[in-house]
Amino acid sequence: MSEYLQQLNKLKSYFESGVTRDYSFRKEQLRKLKQALLKYEKDLYSALQSDLKKNVEESWITEIGFVINEINYTLNHLRQWMKPERVSTNLLNFPAKSVVLKEPLGVALIIGPWNYPLQLLFTPLVGAIAAGNCVVLKPSEFAPATVSVMEKIVAETFSNEYILFVDGDGSAVVPALMKQFRFNHVFFTGSTSIGKRIYQAAAEQVVPVTLELGGKSPCVVEGDANLKVAARRIALTKFSNAGQMCVAPDYVLVHRSVHSDFVSLLKRYITEFFSSDPSTNYSYGKIINQKQFDRLTQWMKEGEVTHGGNHQRETLYIEPTLVEIPAGKSGPENPLLSEEIFGPVLPILPFDKFEEAKAIINRNPDPLAFYVFTSNVKNEEKWMDAIPFGGGCINNASWHLTNQHLPFGGRGNSGFGSYHGRNSFETFSHRKAVMKTPTWFDPAIKYPPFKGRLGLFKKIVGR
Repeated sequence: MSEYLQQLNKLKSYFESGVTRDYSFRKEQLRKLKQALLKYEKDLYSALQSDLKKNVEESWITEIGFVINEINYTLNHLRQWMKPERVSTNLLNFPAKSVVLKEPLGVALIIGPWNYPLQLLFTPLVGAIAAGNCVVLKPSEFAPATVSVMEKIVAETFSNEYILFVDGDGSAVVPALMKQFRFNHVFFTGSTSIGKRIYQAAAEQVVPVTLELGGKSPCVVEGDANLKVAARRIALTKFSNAGQMCVAPDYVLVHRSVHSDFVSLLKRYITEFFSSDPSTNYSYGKIINQKQFDRLTQWMKEGEVTHGGNHQRETLYIEPTLVEIPAGKSGPENPLLSEEIFGPVLPILPFDKFEEAKAIINRNPDPLAFYVFTSNVKNEEKWMDAIPFGGGCINNASWHLTNQHLPFGGRGNSGFGSYHGRNSFETFSHRKAVMKTPTWFDPAIKYPPFKGRLGLFKKIVGR
């Protein structure tokens, strides 16, 4: 790994040269990245099809177009974001002026996952570039076709003393990078277990981190919900990318009064969206590898399959599957109820009372996302107030992450820190507080001796 240390020091030197701080430089890099994505659009389609069996429309909406939209939004707002932010000055410091400067952090390490290999690596890259940083990109090795195209894009677009692309086994590469070099920020998207190890490694050098982790994102369907809309929207997002999405509904709690009707509608829309044989359907993907396939098919045995369940290991195919949880397997020892599923298997649990559903959700606190379907404002307010979560939707699922005006991120077990839009810029910036005090006004009261001035100080400061 010694060859990386030399390259990492080059990034540090390049940042310290000040080149990346200029607005025109940042703007030009974002434009170059956009042009490269469009240049390699067809190659990315082929790569995403190879890695995850994504069709071109899904690849555009959730990967290529998603990043381009982020670039466009950032270009439109970057100059404003970079401006010093004028803030008030208190009476004690009158007549000083106070500002907050947006300062780039330095050299950032961005570690991406395999499920959205382009979007989840390049979206934070947009924020890091916009904030004026140098970046090391470490993609997941489990999406090799997409990694190959991304590496080509980075090599042709940026100098490796500015943006460095590092491939290889993450379990070996990332620890070696973090031991050899003190990054100024680490941005990680992936599982909670690996996120904890990243956090520990960063803590040894007091390096700030953003952790975008997973969790069991619950979905509640109340008795007064519009069931057709709920079933359509849940089926769409749960089985997009074959369920390999961190904000997909992980399980559904449906009010017992509408349980049967809801499940019937869910089955109907799964078939409408993905046909009676999803294995050959244009819109349905595959599992990333055999390790994940084996885990999912084993977990399916922990419940009663009421729809789907067909699978084929050779093609990494698992049909969209609905699972009811028998009373004898409803405890926390059941992985379907205690582990993030991250695949096309959807447990459905009926409930009678609010407290019953809330108790089930509380077994896995701080989910990355939470969704509730209801036609009653009081119901939605009650749920929003009762459940701590990263972000979520009322009468929708997963789509909150497409709004650049909303911060995207978790809390507690699902991570911390946020990004998208301005939040990405802020994540990779330091808010530097500066107060400028004039010299023409320099009252003696601010200097010793202070004896006898306590009453006056109390009036100025307050008590």
